[in-house]
Amino acid sequence: MSHVPRFRRLALAVAFFLCIGIVAATYHLSRIAPIGTAYAAKTLCSGVFVSGRDPQAVIDEDIMGGVDPLLRLVVPAVDRARQRASARFLGFAQRDAQYRPGLGCTLALGTTADELAHVRAPQADTTPAAPFPVGPPEPNVDAARLRAVVDAAFSEPGSSGFRRTRAVVIVHRGRIVAERYAAGFGPDTPQIGWSMTKTVIGALIGVLVGEGRLSLHSDHLLAQWRSPGDPRGAITLDQTMRMVTGLAFDETYGNPRSDVVRMLFETGDGSGFAAAKPLEATPGTRWSYSSGTSYLLARVVREAWPGDTEGTIRKALFDRIGMRSAVLELDAAGTPVGAAFMYASARDWARFGQFLLQDGVWNGQRILPEGWVRYMSTTTPQSPRKDFGAHLWTRVPEPFNSPTPVSLPADAVHVNGHEGQFVTVIPSRALVVVRLGLSRPEEAWNHEAFLADVLAALPP
Repeated sequence: MSHVPRFRRLALAVAFFLCIGIVAATYHLSRIAPIGTAYAAKTLCSGVFVSGRDPQAVIDEDIMGGVDPLLRLVVPAVDRARQRASARFLGFAQRDAQYRPGLGCTLALGTTADELAHVRAPQADTTPAAPFPVGPPEPNVDAARLRAVVDAAFSEPGSSGFRRTRAVVIVHRGRIVAERYAAGFGPDTPQIGWSMTKTVIGALIGVLVGEGRLSLHSDHLLAQWRSPGDPRGAITLDQTMRMVTGLAFDETYGNPRSDVVRMLFETGDGSGFAAAKPLEATPGTRWSYSSGTSYLLARVVREAWPGDTEGTIRKALFDRIGMRSAVLELDAAGTPVGAAFMYASARDWARFGQFLLQDGVWNGQRILPEGWVRYMSTTTPQSPRKDFGAHLWTRVPEPFNSPTPVSLPADAVHVNGHEGQFVTVIPSRALVVVRLGLSRPEEAWNHEAFLADVLAALPP
């Protein structure tokens, strides 16, 4: 009998700590569940209404495939009549994403999906663009070897995750010489670029510089930084392009509470979120890859072209180079999500690469100021691997680089996005290489090795 009180105290202690654990777990879920449902709703909405894919394929591959097991508790759904997607986590934390023609999908954060649905884009130019030239390789190209390289990109070695290559387009001397797509995708399927969107924003900034609206020395870029004594007002456009702003920003993708995740999936005003960050280093002294920085540039674009920002972007760039499939999605505040949410077909991503290869000139018309592509391609000294220019990579970034040394032409530059999205431009070889996919983990795709194989099939 003397042991009964002891067992009772032990049981009470166990119950107490169990309750603490349940409370902690509930609190943790309450913080991450809305992120998971927002990701699922947005991904499903864009996959179905922008890319035109089968909803179940988007759920199985993009939302549930190779991600946190907790996401398997998310229940996504599509409402085709209202052009909307939603997701719930164990019956709560519902998030909605609304599709609007010409504007893509937007998460209803700080507003409702019904309110978003009332905002419509002006009628876009539907005149078909001149087709991208397609034809056999030149006689001195090893066509069989090139086909084998492209086919191999769609294989699954199985040693380091899944590559899930969805599209490869190779443009040599201005003509598509090799092309392949995974099941469910094709030449007209708009696909997400993730951080390739950042380079498009860099090009739009170049258009504004060419128009005389901005210069690389411009400062006091945002209204939030124009108060007297705000040190962020000293940040220049050049420092923002090169990601040496000194602003605090946590770019950790595996942490559901990091700045980048919260900015994209928790707030309806992403640029406002990024603009509120304090300085943690003197501007110009430290490089830090930051999606928040690109979102700030998207806000600069919006303020320079107020009103129909999306329509102006289309007329200023997309329509001029024939990127009819391109959709640069907006957040609930109306700012382009310049850090991540642009969709375009693989052929239109190739057009963008060819546009960079041609120094911002298309059909004889100069769209970017002379020297702008060279500026974007000039390495930022503060980047630790000397691999980043001005919103353009000057080397294949980690983890897509090869563990063994690979020699690529010195003028190769790369437009890169999450999960292995790439547009590589090599002017000295008149070459543009597009690869789109869903590589999880990201190191499953070795882009350097792929480029080396492609180059080996082409004449020097």
